[in-house]
Amino acid sequence: MKIPSPSPKKRARIEIIPLIDIVFFLLATFAMVSLSMVKNQGISVNLPIASTANTQDSKNIVTITVKETGEIFLNKNLVSSQELTTQLTHLKNSDSDLKVLINGDEKAYFGKAIFVLDEVRRLGITKVSIRTKNK
Repeated sequence: MKIPSPSPKKRARIEIIPLIDIVFFLLATFAMVSLSMVKNQGISVNLPIASTANTQDSKNIVTITVKETGEIFLNKNLVSSQELTTQLTHLKNSDSDLKVLINGDEKAYFGKAIFVLDEVRRLGITKVSIRTKNK
C-alpha cells in the first residue's frame, strides 16, 4: 500500500509571458537605437532654416563646417584656411567625383562661408551643397 506524501510534487514551470515582454522590449530598443545612428561627419552647429531644404544621400561626402566663431572643420578636424585648400586638393586628386557639403552655423560670419565655397569651386569641385534645416 502506498502512502501519499503530505506535499504533492510540483514541477518547475517556466513562465513565458514575461520572457516575451522582455524580448519585445529589447527588440524595440535595438530598432530605435539602430535607426537613430546616422553617420554625421560634421560638427554640430545651429543650421539656418530654409523652406526649400531637401535631404541628400550622405555617402562619400566631405563635410566642411563653419562655426559661429569662424573656425573651419574638415569632417571633424579643425583646419586652417591653408590646410583646407591642401586637404581638399588631395581629396580631389584621389576622387574626381568628390561631393562637398557645407555646414554653417546660422550666426557664422558670412565671409568665412563664402571663402569656403570659393575655395571648393576654385579647386574644380562642382558637386557642392549647403546644409539647412526644414521649416
